[in-house]
Amino acid sequence: MKKINILIIDDEPVICKGGRQILSEKNYQVETCPTGQTGLEAIRKEPFDLVLLDMKLPDMDGMDILKSVHPTNPGIYFIVMTGYSTVPNAVEAMKSGAFDYLAKPFTEDELLLVVTKALEKKTLVEENLSLRKELLHRFSFENIIGEDPKILRIFEQIEKVAPTDSTVFLFGESGTGKELFAGAIHAHSLRAGRQFIAVDCSTLSPGLLESELFGHVKGAFTGAVREQEGIFEMAHSGTLFLDDVTNLDLEIQGKLLRVLETGEYKPVGAGYFKKTDARIIAATNRDIRTMVEEGKFREDLFYRLNVFPVVIPPLRERKADIPKLAYHFLKRFCRKTGKRIEGFSDDALETLSNYAWPGNVRQLKNVVERLVIMAEDTTLDLLYLLDHLQLKLPGKDNPIPESLQELKTAKNHLLTQVFDPLEKAFLLKALRNTKGNITQAAGKVGMQRSNFCLLLKKHHLSSDHLNKKLGEENLEKNET
Repeated sequence: MKKINILIIDDEPVICKGGRQILSEKNYQVETCPTGQTGLEAIRKEPFDLVLLDMKLPDMDGMDILKSVHPTNPGIYFIVMTGYSTVPNAVEAMKSGAFDYLAKPFTEDELLLVVTKALEKKTLVEENLSLRKELLHRFSFENIIGEDPKILRIFEQIEKVAPTDSTVFLFGESGTGKELFAGAIHAHSLRAGRQFIAVDCSTLSPGLLESELFGHVKGAFTGAVREQEGIFEMAHSGTLFLDDVTNLDLEIQGKLLRVLETGEYKPVGAGYFKKTDARIIAATNRDIRTMVEEGKFREDLFYRLNVFPVVIPPLRERKADIPKLAYHFLKRFCRKTGKRIEGFSDDALETLSNYAWPGNVRQLKNVVERLVIMAEDTTLDLLYLLDHLQLKLPGKDNPIPESLQELKTAKNHLLTQVFDPLEKAFLLKALRNTKGNITQAAGKVGMQRSNFCLLLKKHHLSSDHLNKKLGEENLEKNET
């Protein structure tokens, strides 16, 4: 545990000696200086947490020390000591940055009380600053990978809405990173030093949901042996992120509406209301307008949540970001596993970029993690990708086409995203097995050389290209 350093600047030996003894017994590191000049020199040499400063020193005025040190050292808390305990002196000292003041003579209890209060405030401020830095790092725009215009537009929206207390509604498919964007809103808001609480409404037990959100009093139901605070109380003055908010039943929706409109809620079993100042960010991956029309979601609550809507695009609509995301996750999991993987081959990266990614960024992250775990080479190529990557066929869970055009679209979709990469991998494997000899490769797979060459041309492959690649692989093996 970090030692607390305290400096006493006073020309009275009894104050210095008594203060050192009292504070040292509390395990504080205490130094004393009899003049203002020696006190300033001590502050320049060592980092102090707290300074007890006499206002009347033999060589200078204590107020001058306070005014010169505090602006450049806000982490040092000052408690001024004066025998002239008038209100104007105290007010001037507080305006100049002092945390509190002590009127001489003071008792041991008075000294310990004011020192304890100052250190508690200092600790709280530092924890808040640390939390804010952590949040800014975790939810910074740098950690939200993407240069697609749709993503850049969301960054602009966040910068505008974050400093306000407006309710934000995030719309996006599962896996698009809605919690990351919610965290970014909180991290760039005036509440960044407060709690950010994320709640997945789909995981809350319907029977206990009300108690989870609003808390309960002792005896409210069987098993309620003591009073329990709810999520809204924990999120007071901070931000509450309600993910999958459309999973709330109609009764809870009505109570949530009351919180949004009045800031009041009633704990389960209580005969009174509590207040909350939590900012709400909600999210859904469902068609909420259809749910409103079907009576499954309250229209008034929808409009109350939909103050500032933000639509997060699925990964398939920002394909240019897929290579950046893939390499971002590759670096992360290489650090985590200690492996050295240089990257993806062009073929593998093309396959990743053309895949539909129904699970969006979350699925891509999981896939890259699996590839890193299974990797044995320094490059993840197409053959390796297809060997280890169990990609789900696009359109498998989609409804059966109802027209010829839909059938053609589905067929083209399957050809470009599944069959083409497989066909290309087939050609590469055949050439690799014959060290780039096209005639032998065609014969081994049972094809005429002319047809084999047509497929090579279709996929922009050549024996020279493969020989070069094989030479690089052999060089890598020889070096290792």
